[in-house]
Amino acid sequence: MSWSARQYVAFEDERTRPVRDLLSAVPDRAPAIAVDIGCGPGNSTEVLAAQFPNAAISGFDSSPDMIDAARKRMPHVQFDVADIATWEPARPVDLILSNAVLQWVPDHATLLPRLVSKLAPGGNLAVQVPDNLNEPARRLMREIAADGPWATKLANVERMSRESASWHYDLLKPLCSRVDIWRTTYHHPLAGGAAAIAEWFKGSSLRPFLARLDESEQKRFLDRYIAEVAKAYPALSDGGVLLPFPRLFFVATK
Repeated sequence: MSWSARQYVAFEDERTRPVRDLLSAVPDRAPAIAVDIGCGPGNSTEVLAAQFPNAAISGFDSSPDMIDAARKRMPHVQFDVADIATWEPARPVDLILSNAVLQWVPDHATLLPRLVSKLAPGGNLAVQVPDNLNEPARRLMREIAADGPWATKLANVERMSRESASWHYDLLKPLCSRVDIWRTTYHHPLAGGAAAIAEWFKGSSLRPFLARLDESEQKRFLDRYIAEVAKAYPALSDGGVLLPFPRLFFVATK
């Protein structure tokens, strides 16, 4: 399942806004070492560098296409292809940033304490993950996947587990001096109606479904998806559509 940097940045302004909100809540205003894990095409790293200009900043992602885009965007920053689950920094880190990536990594009960262990004393783990599994746009993906000729191919595609704010707090608080956690729903106006919503999710949550289908099946799946999304998200007066997008944030200080 390959990532496309071009598809992801089609809605870059909307995807980047949450990382600005996340980093504004980091209490340490002068981290010496900061790492953007799952940095994508570098849009979040760019915000990180602007917020903390004196920090030594690096980033990594599992996708070579994303890393290629990040290197072109910020040639002065060290970017590498690496896996979050096995990442080992050379020294303790003052700030670990993870923007809209940990939802793709399993076993958070093990992963999050492991990331905290990579922090220097007083360091911060700043995380944002989509919290939209129950939104119509996500629910329709699962329903269409289960109700079509592709049902066998798409069985168990989506990892459904999303833990609550209280679950995260209870996990992290014994390991940290402070845990700040909140949930925000953004309402993104998108020109182009239901087709624009499909384009948005083609850069993220639709990818696992489409990756298992051939070209003809992909077209039929997307046609059905767009038709159902149009019913769930009525057009606005200007012809666009409003996409509500809930996200969970936390900043855990070691």
